[in-house]
Amino acid sequence: MIVMKFGGSSVESAAAIDRVASIVQARAGQHPVVVVSAMGKTTNRLLAIADEAVAGRKNEALTQLADLEQFHLREGGSVGGKVEAHFAELAELVKGLSILGELTPRSVDAISAYGERLSSLIVADAFRRKGIDAVHQDSRDYIITDDRHTLAAPLYPETYAHLEQRLAPRAQRQIAVMGGFIGSTKAGVTSTLGRGGSDFSAAIIGAGIKAAEIQIWTDVDGMLTCDPRILPGGHRVKVISFSEAAELAYFGAKVLHPSTVLPAVEKNIPVLILNSRRPEVEGTRIISGSAPSANPVKAIACKQNITTVHIRSMRMLGAHGFLRRIFEVFDHHQTPVDMVTTSEISVSLTIDNPQRLDAIVGELSKIAEITVERDQAIICLVGDKVAHTSGIAGRVFQSLNGTNIRMISQGASLLNLSFVVAGSDLSNAVKALHTEFFAELDPAVFERAQ
Repeated sequence: MIVMKFGGSSVESAAAIDRVASIVQARAGQHPVVVVSAMGKTTNRLLAIADEAVAGRKNEALTQLADLEQFHLREGGSVGGKVEAHFAELAELVKGLSILGELTPRSVDAISAYGERLSSLIVADAFRRKGIDAVHQDSRDYIITDDRHTLAAPLYPETYAHLEQRLAPRAQRQIAVMGGFIGSTKAGVTSTLGRGGSDFSAAIIGAGIKAAEIQIWTDVDGMLTCDPRILPGGHRVKVISFSEAAELAYFGAKVLHPSTVLPAVEKNIPVLILNSRRPEVEGTRIISGSAPSANPVKAIACKQNITTVHIRSMRMLGAHGFLRRIFEVFDHHQTPVDMVTTSEISVSLTIDNPQRLDAIVGELSKIAEITVERDQAIICLVGDKVAHTSGIAGRVFQSLNGTNIRMISQGASLLNLSFVVAGSDLSNAVKALHTEFFAELDPAVFERAQ
């Protein structure tokens, strides 16, 4: 058995779903379980409708809901009655929200879950019309979670038991189609796994049914050696380790979020990143072990719109407890820190969410001098040989001659070398680094861009 997960862009229309059906049909002999995201931008549209309702604009919310219903009816084939029934339930929810004037986490889950509930019904029907023996399965009957609505955590013993005992035998007989992102609490209340939850669902289901592999079908050819939004023309990475993929994802690569594939890592199940628009491309294979390469760097990741906070105080000299006081401030304001560098009297760090920055600076100013730099970018070179290959830092500095590097960090992870530059220098810096580290390619690990 395999798990095939298709993202929102892969099921955004009737034509896209038809492509997905052809892809699945070609792999029917592997007994796929198909996991789908909501169609296109449906989840965002549902949450916008909820916001309109709680703001007292019920009529506007219902108008937007009617537009969304027409979209699903137009693209949804022959399950119009079921689609209409779902939207009738949604209309009642919207009316209730307009009366309450409050959007609780439980209500957010109830509304946003409809995207995957609808798409999985529509996709299962499209498969049957194409001659595929498919059956719709409600993920809420299998993925059991705690009650932390909007970011629920799976209860693995119960979930794995349901998947192994009930889904796996069915998947041997028919192709099961399920919605990602959604589950239910022990009490049967709809819950969601948070953004990226469809990938997470695929990994959970794969682990539960002991799948041979988990395929994540998206709209890119796999992981590339650089972010195409920063520098087009990156080379496809054929194989990469889970650890390297996690570093890339944390530092800006959008193809896969590392936490979403943890169940696959624990069960040693390979994960493939594939393109539903170009199914002939082999994609990227993510494996639990190392992926040896003649190239010390596997890929370059970037994080834009970073804020750097420089904290300087003579009281740090020889004092203990000062770092603890600094990080307690960030913890108090629930603001994660990405990179940190220290000297005897100063600490520099980066954050990517400046929402509470003014309050943070206000508290820190009581114990130190604070300087803030906005519009910065983190560049991260990732590879399992980065820490053990001499001369990497020298090559970086030589290729970036003339670019001011604000911070540099190596050692916290043995897999990456990270540094901060001004946002305006990002594109040129990535281009220079890509030329430096990917002029020659190990053909076992990379496919050169055409």
